[in-house]
Amino acid sequence: MIKTIKKYTTTNTLIIVGIILGALFGSFFPEFALAQKVIGTAFVYFLKMIVVPLVFASIFVAILGLGSLEHLKRMGIKTIGLYMLTTALAVLTAITAMNIFSIGEKVSSTGLAFHKASTITPFSFENMILSFIPTNIFHALSSASMMQIIIFAIMFGVATLYLKKEQQKPLQNFFISVSEAMLVIAGWIIKLTPIGVFSLISYVIADQGIEVVLGLYKYMLIVIGAILFHGLLTLPAILRLFTKINPYHYLWNIREAPIMAFSTASSAATLPISMRVVEEIAGVDKKNASFVLPLGATISMDGTAIYLSVAVLYIANLAGVPLAFGDQVLLGVTVVALSVGVAALPSASLVMMVVILNQLGLPVEYMALIVAVDRLLDMCRTSLNVTSDLIVTKIIDSYEKRK
Repeated sequence: MIKTIKKYTTTNTLIIVGIILGALFGSFFPEFALAQKVIGTAFVYFLKMIVVPLVFASIFVAILGLGSLEHLKRMGIKTIGLYMLTTALAVLTAITAMNIFSIGEKVSSTGLAFHKASTITPFSFENMILSFIPTNIFHALSSASMMQIIIFAIMFGVATLYLKKEQQKPLQNFFISVSEAMLVIAGWIIKLTPIGVFSLISYVIADQGIEVVLGLYKYMLIVIGAILFHGLLTLPAILRLFTKINPYHYLWNIREAPIMAFSTASSAATLPISMRVVEEIAGVDKKNASFVLPLGATISMDGTAIYLSVAVLYIANLAGVPLAFGDQVLLGVTVVALSVGVAALPSASLVMMVVILNQLGLPVEYMALIVAVDRLLDMCRTSLNVTSDLIVTKIIDSYEKRK
């Protein structure tokens, strides 16, 4: 255990050094930083390469480990309920922050256009529900449609529970081996983390430019402040309430995963690291982590919920249409309700924002004013999404062990 902790401490230190050096390199040598983007992209691709087999195998093995459909139902309800709770509290934090620090003065929409919004298929609950169902599981696997993969893996696992023990065992052994092999590969990729982080951060800094950040600094401060409040106060309070463990000790132990999420801006790419950290450092049972974390990487949207809530209220102020209390309640309910369903659709955050703006009668053209800093804020909100996943995983694990 001591050797493992030292290993992760060293990795974390190198990652932080990579972030600092990357920011400096991107600021002072932007041309070189832009040219070396391929290094960071390759690093993220390597991580994403193992996500699909890892998610499928982990969920399948976890369901067999639970042993019964009743146990799966209980754990599933608790997991989704906790994810919805943290998302609702995240929305409340964002809306409260925007009411306290009301930012955004009315500007004309003349000349503004956000053409990407026009490419989004009109949202409907029918399409959302159908998007959960894989008509071709091999297409879902090849296109990394995570919600469809999770749905099929759960059904496949439940169906296997109905087989005879001698029929279950070969499937169980096979997918246990697949899961373990993916984690071995993840261990290799983790050794490249400092280099990958350096490349990713330097490219983002060089691509975004400090001028863009300064122009929207108030908006960014509200989003980041709400994210920090939720991540450092609300989530630890929830963990303490449900488990009685020291939340900050736990957050310190699993810090590598949120740092990785910040660097890659991808919950899915961070999943292999999250699973290794909670199992090896935080002592979470493998079957619990294997079920809760993949689900969280798909539907947990605390950071995204904060970002969307602040962005919509900011756009309302820019458009000169302050939202009444009832509209803000509708905003919160919509964000929480869509956080699970829209996760299955491409460009989930963009889809959600367009849906909400249309529902509230706000012009989507104003999205053009905030999209310039979207990448930087995406890094922050992804880090919070992953932190929420890790908090919920520890709560579920503690509950299961108490039983």
